[in-house]
Amino acid sequence: MQIVTGLLLSIHYTPEATIAFNRVVHIMRDEGAGWALRFGHANGARIFFIVLYTHIGRSLYYGRYLSKKATWLVGVAMYLAVMATAFLGYVLP
Repeated sequence: MQIVTGLLLSIHYTPEATIAFNRVVHIMRDEGAGWALRFGHANGARIFFIVLYTHIGRSLYYGRYLSKKATWLVGVAMYLAVMATAFLGYVLP
């Protein structure tokens, strides 16, 4: 969902500082279902992180990190990659 909505939003977005806000307003008002794409993209990211933190919390609660350390370390590496991607996606525009 994030990839599809992100690609559809990027078709109309312009990263120039002088007109970027106007392009976002254009997406929201003039494009068909542009508001739904934008809110779907933003809320999809929030839901993804809620599920991610719930999964991490469940693993900590049940002590999964004690029995399978290699799996836990791979999960931590994946978590760091997701956080780096989210940070770059947030500051890129």
